[in-house]
Amino acid sequence: MYGEFMEIIELKGRSISKGLIKAEAIVSDVPISFLGGVNEDGIIIDKENELYGQSIADKIFVFPTGKGSTVGSYVIYGLAKKGILKGIINKESEPIVATGAILGKIPMVDKIDMGNIKTGDMVLIDGDNGIVKIFKK
Repeated sequence: MYGEFMEIIELKGRSISKGLIKAEAIVSDVPISFLGGVNEDGIIIDKENELYGQSIADKIFVFPTGKGSTVGSYVIYGLAKKGILKGIINKESEPIVATGAILGKIPMVDKIDMGNIKTGDMVLIDGDNGIVKIFKK
């Protein structure tokens, strides 16, 4: 099934929101606010973020932690309802992102060493068991 990959790295974290999803990762090395940081189409609009102008659509968004307003939870929920955001991996979850993921039924795991994940890696989130698998070519 994953024959095109040479290495699979499995990491155990903490389940925040249940579900199973496999998609390409997009990685931000800095915390992000979903209110004012990501628009309703999934484009990073925070000019201070290294991903400025890029899309998180159909991807697993990997970032250290969230920041900012509690309205960010509803931005995440809106991205989920539109089918834009597929999954979230954090180093350390905080209530704003966790609430948005749970409301939107977006698989989410935290307590993950982000250094193992690069933009473009294929990643599987098993939110039921708190497992992240990274498929390296």
